[in-house]
Amino acid sequence: MRIILVTGKGGVGKTTVSAATALRSADLGHRTLVMSTDPAHSLADAFDTTLGDEPTEVVPGLEAQQIDSQQRLEESWGDVRDHLTDLFDWSGLRGIEAEELTVFPGMDELFSLASVRDHAGSDRYDVIVVDCAPTAETLRLLSLPDVMSWYMDKMFPLSKRVVKVVRPVISRVSTMPVANDAVFDSVQRFYDRLDGIRELLADPEITTARLVMNPEKMVISEARRTYTYLGLFGYGVDSAIVNRVLPSEVNDPYFSKWREIQGKHLDEVEEGFHGMDIRKLRLFDEEMVGPDRLRLVGEELYGDVDPTRRLSNVDPIRVESLDGSDDVALVMTLPLADRDHVDVMRHDDELYITVDSYRRSLVLPDSLKRRAIRRAKLESGELRVTFTLEEE
Repeated sequence: MRIILVTGKGGVGKTTVSAATALRSADLGHRTLVMSTDPAHSLADAFDTTLGDEPTEVVPGLEAQQIDSQQRLEESWGDVRDHLTDLFDWSGLRGIEAEELTVFPGMDELFSLASVRDHAGSDRYDVIVVDCAPTAETLRLLSLPDVMSWYMDKMFPLSKRVVKVVRPVISRVSTMPVANDAVFDSVQRFYDRLDGIRELLADPEITTARLVMNPEKMVISEARRTYTYLGLFGYGVDSAIVNRVLPSEVNDPYFSKWREIQGKHLDEVEEGFHGMDIRKLRLFDEEMVGPDRLRLVGEELYGDVDPTRRLSNVDPIRVESLDGSDDVALVMTLPLADRDHVDVMRHDDELYITVDSYRRSLVLPDSLKRRAIRRAKLESGELRVTFTLEEE
């Protein structure tokens, strides 16, 4: 089983890359499913066909699906939403405002990703390509089951018993809505639905992510930030794909300045994603819609390489809490580095790591921005940068 997550800022062409990757996989004989978890579905437009909530065959060996996120949300959260709406109504907040507050941002995409686990366990596919929502926030939310596990194991049974006892009392002295068994059952379904997804998607032997970007400053910055967050939450990234690069045959003087700008941005990509597989896809002179044109995209993107392979073996960075203190360590694998040739420097919200003549820059996550660097140490092939809350 192989799962490939394709993500990137909105409008960079990640749906086209997802569709082309899946089509290339199917043409090589892999039983493939490509599914969209982006609420603004465009997978059907890419294949120039009609797609729905159930997998539909596009070409032999390839099925496609546009997840109905609202339906998934209703199945797992409907009773909880209704109870929260009643509670907000009772407190004086009514109408559409109350309804909006009963669903947390990203939950619909999160439940869409739960369908990946169902398909992975079905033994129906060899490869699943996921056209993710245009942000890594959904993947960060996959930590939610881990956070909820303590509550579900310890507090959930207790809360259910307590409510059964106090419900008759509250009903006599107040009109406040009290959760019934259906609400608690819905919470249990919520947890069960998400249980195991993170383990599946964080297994680098099964799942890797591919970042799609355009050679533009803001887009590259967002991709670098996404890369940092994916690594921090344990998701491996095996390729950075730069889309809409001006082809060499475009030599009109009008585009000379654009070529110069793109050249600088491509250098930034090489620096920010050093050591990772980097692929470039040219700016085509027509819309790449339909299986025939998508095959051309796949051929140019992957060449003779099987797109289902792990394209690079860059281990994700991670953050570890240190026992006995509030300090945390950012850990990065540098297996061949010499400690005399490694330098670590911080500038504002970026961390620069130089190994010999190569430099890599990381955009620090929010959890580390407010901390100062205490020390940096290279040992046993791992660079450990310790951050502290103290201003040292």
